Amino acid sequence: MATLKRELGLFDVYAIATGATLSSGFFLLPGLAAAQAGSAIPFAYLLAGLVLLPGILSMAELSTAMPRAGGIYYFLDRSMGQRVGAIGGFGTWTTLTLKSAFALVGLGAYLQVYFPEAPAGPIAFAFAAGFAAVNLFGAKATSAVQRVMTVVLLAMLGWLIGAGVTAVDPGAFDGAFDLGTSPFFATVGLVIVSYMGLTHVASVSEEVKNPDRNLALGMLLAFATVLLVYVLGTWAMVGAVGVEALSAGEGNLAPAASMARVVAGPAGEAVMTVAAILAFTSVGNAGVLSASRYPLAMSRDHVLPAALRRISRWGTPWVAVLATVGLIVLWLSLFDPSGIAKLASAFQLIMFALACLAVIVMRESGLAPYDPGFRAPFYPWVQIVGIVIPLPLIVQMGWMATLLSVAFVAFGILWYSIYARDHVRREGAIYHVFERLGQQRNQGLERELRQILKEKGVRDADPFEKLIASSDVLDYEGAVPFSKLVDRASQALSLQLGVSAPVLAQGLLEGVGTGLTPMSQGVVLPHLHLDSIPGPRMVLARVRGGIEIDTGTPDVAPAEDELIQAAFFLASPAADHGRHLRILAQIAGRVDDESFLTEWLEAEDNLELREVMLRDERMLVVEVLPAGASSALAGMTIADMALPESTLAAMIRRRGQLVVPHDDTVIETGDRLTILGSPRDIIDLRHRYDVHATTAPRWWRRRRQAGVQRSRTEP
Repeated sequence: MATLKRELGLFDVYAIATGATLSSGFFLLPGLAAAQAGSAIPFAYLLAGLVLLPGILSMAELSTAMPRAGGIYYFLDRSMGQRVGAIGGFGTWTTLTLKSAFALVGLGAYLQVYFPEAPAGPIAFAFAAGFAAVNLFGAKATSAVQRVMTVVLLAMLGWLIGAGVTAVDPGAFDGAFDLGTSPFFATVGLVIVSYMGLTHVASVSEEVKNPDRNLALGMLLAFATVLLVYVLGTWAMVGAVGVEALSAGEGNLAPAASMARVVAGPAGEAVMTVAAILAFTSVGNAGVLSASRYPLAMSRDHVLPAALRRISRWGTPWVAVLATVGLIVLWLSLFDPSGIAKLASAFQLIMFALACLAVIVMRESGLAPYDPGFRAPFYPWVQIVGIVIPLPLIVQMGWMATLLSVAFVAFGILWYSIYARDHVRREGAIYHVFERLGQQRNQGLERELRQILKEKGVRDADPFEKLIASSDVLDYEGAVPFSKLVDRASQALSLQLGVSAPVLAQGLLEGVGTGLTPMSQGVVLPHLHLDSIPGPRMVLARVRGGIEIDTGTPDVAPAEDELIQAAFFLASPAADHGRHLRILAQIAGRVDDESFLTEWLEAEDNLELREVMLRDERMLVVEVLPAGASSALAGMTIADMALPESTLAAMIRRRGQLVVPHDDTVIETGDRLTILGSPRDIIDLRHRYDVHATTAPRWWRRRRQAGVQRSRTEP
């Protein structure tokens, strides 16, 4: 399966979520909302945000646990099976394209402020084609445009709201709720669409770096930003312009321009018209980016035809992008602005309710690899509220929104029954809930979640590098029975943990006997959980002659001609199951490298065996030379080096011996010092000591071996 590049950082996530949200909600919808709810619209926006908060928190949790293209479709499919996944996939793809179509309606409305004769339809179609072109060149190119537009847009909105607040007439809010509760709650449902962009980024989570941190933080920062803009902005808008001007006709379609004209004259109107065009361009662009990942994910699962998962040379799903733009053009041709907004809001409420249900299913499934970097607070009450509230709001929006929502659900079920069911069969995590009740479970989902753990890697707070650096190493030339190796590793772990060696050996051997010990590609990973130990501990073992499996049946049996030459014995606290799995996944990810076994067998000593397992970007090896930048270290203690707080001087190789340094250890000329830390700190230290690519022992050994081979072949 072709994968997408991980190239989006925290600000990219924030820019996509914010830029995809701050458009119609501020520049177009306030006029339509004022026609329904009068001057109560700031309260409608506030309540709409609070109604959606459970769904946003649930989406943040699911995104960090399963960062895959497809967002809510993927979450629903893996939690509740393909039927619900098909409903979510088609519904959300349609909803996002409706949101983008709504943005293009707003583009036309603001262009007509100065060009009243301009044909809105052709302009919208032209912009849709432009968004398709931008999205064909990759998420990074798209997010670069998004960052610029978001920064400019926030600056313009800050100016307008600041100026508008000074012009507010408090009397404009007298009798805010005189129109009654029914129109007010109908307006709450109408403006739900204003917040839809906050979870757009979930559909591109496969392309986010460090998803455990960046996804949830970016989404929540964006939510705080847009909630503040909407509530303060509509309050200033009603107070400065007046509800009559906002609700003129069926609703003013350029309310921000009207507000700017009041507080800053024609020049202000021109500035906000430009801001509106930027906002609608931003949401349209981000909408195509995120919406196109839904048909990609559904195609990967064979719910849609294979053509939709084709990846271009720029790393983008080009067929899915073109299909998404085609759907946007269709909605522009069929619906009016109010119909688009109501339908998009109604189905978004359904999706958020299903996201809340998905969190409950995933947590209650007991799946150990379900390991979100962010967990929604106040479980399960937040999710229950998020499930119950949407239905009455949808009903308040009228028969069309209700009927079309039911139609989308029916279409998803029908498509699954006619097409998808015959192409693939996979059930969701809900079967793990059933398994707890004595029925069945889906082993494939657990493997898929473990693969996601492997791809995400350990978190910054996980002590993987320190664990490897402090590990004991066993090194054997000849063949060794597995039971003997377990006894020796248990003795080493016993000294570290203060637990008896026989107890440790029994736990490690039980894992093999019950088929819970992974074994493949020349590596075996015996592991166990223990109560009341301070933290994870590990023993590394290299057996060049091969490990003879003389007990139990491994989870994945090796091939007949495969030698098992590496073993990693891991013991972790029983209460920290997630970290335990992440460490195992990190080891498995390193073992997957084609070069691993060669480097493992060619390592010259225990120090190099440890270095084989460490991540290059988090490790620096400094050779203390007689001359050059590193020569200044000679005679210093480790404390004198003034390393960054999160950095560790882990090992010193000195005259062929391994030294574990302490703060008062004196560095000598000829020492080879291994330093572990964050990628940023490692880069700084690399510059400080003038150490270049040779800092990564794996790469250094490859170059050294390549140089030896060249010297042998040169005349």
